[in-house]
Amino acid sequence: MDAGAKIRVLIAEDSSFMRRVLKLLLTSDPQIDVVGEARDGVETLLLSDALNPDVITLDINMPRKSGLDVTEEIMSTRPRPIVIVSSEARDPAEPALRALELGAIDFVAKPANGVDLDMESVRDELLRKVKIAAKVHVVRNAARRTPVTVTDSATSDSSVSRKDVSRADNPGTRAGAQLSAQPLPGNGSQATVPHAAGAMLPVIVMAASTGGPAALMNVLPRLPGNFPAAMLLVQHMPASFTTQFSRQLAEVCALRVKEAEAGEMIRSGTVYVCPGANHLRVSPSGRLLLDDGPRVNGHRPSADLTLESVADYAGSMGVAVVLTGMGNDGAKGVQALKAAGGHVIVQDESTSIIFGMPSEAIRTGAVDVVQPLDGICNAIEQRVAMLHGAKAVGL
Repeated sequence: MDAGAKIRVLIAEDSSFMRRVLKLLLTSDPQIDVVGEARDGVETLLLSDALNPDVITLDINMPRKSGLDVTEEIMSTRPRPIVIVSSEARDPAEPALRALELGAIDFVAKPANGVDLDMESVRDELLRKVKIAAKVHVVRNAARRTPVTVTDSATSDSSVSRKDVSRADNPGTRAGAQLSAQPLPGNGSQATVPHAAGAMLPVIVMAASTGGPAALMNVLPRLPGNFPAAMLLVQHMPASFTTQFSRQLAEVCALRVKEAEAGEMIRSGTVYVCPGANHLRVSPSGRLLLDDGPRVNGHRPSADLTLESVADYAGSMGVAVVLTGMGNDGAKGVQALKAAGGHVIVQDESTSIIFGMPSEAIRTGAVDVVQPLDGICNAIEQRVAMLHGAKAVGL
């Protein structure tokens, strides 16, 4: 978009009253111009092509084609920034999260009453998120629905889910994933043995913000269920969303995925999602620590705090993965991890929705590998294979 040009917005909303309210809110800002209004999903697709808007505000519940179907089609064929504006962005969070996984930039929850006075209360949030969306780099990265089958019914009560994906359908079992085809000594076939203090285990911290749900839905399903490392996921997300996000990740991952719980020992083959509104750390004995302390540089959870604790705990067995996101969270943490002998991987600019977090990590000089999104999984696998090889020979 040209500097100084107005942001051209297409409103997609089936309620004529809500379309009028949204138009009034958006055009109250002189930087925004509403160029079209769509009444259903099919019309949204047609107007998106005809008007080429900078941003689409999109409801989820619409006639003829749902907002989720519209998001999937736009982001997989003709991507452009989408901000979800829907009552479905309140609890339960599943539809809004699914939209983010499909590539939507952000969401604004309609107030429960949905009247114009209530909508005025979200005006600032709406305008801010539309302006951010207009600046982002959109990519074809829709996370399409992946069928999985449950193969392990003996899941612990604290686990959200455990899924196995057939090797034929799981891109994580391509060349480079052979390291997990056989159980490692002491790990067993399920690869979920707790990490006893002093028994080194690769610990991977994945940090993401805007665009993160879609990126994570690209990377994590590629890893096999017995992947020999523990993974801590720090995604900037409202507190009420992380439980549902864990469930939706579990539906497409062969790895065990769960929301982190205070005091539990980290285990290989498990992804721990940091609960929203909490910081996540690893103790010297390998237990997860949660706290609702002050925000760090505006963030809670803070990837910096997680990375710093993993640097102290895992040292050279630590791996940082910084994905798309706004701001500089993770930049301080990757320096701590690198100083402790760890390894740092970041997503490249061409595939990042927002290159803020990866760019700031690169600026520190602590980054070892820069990869497009489709190369992140292989970079993780190669590092973990190297770590287990070094461990086997006593290095």
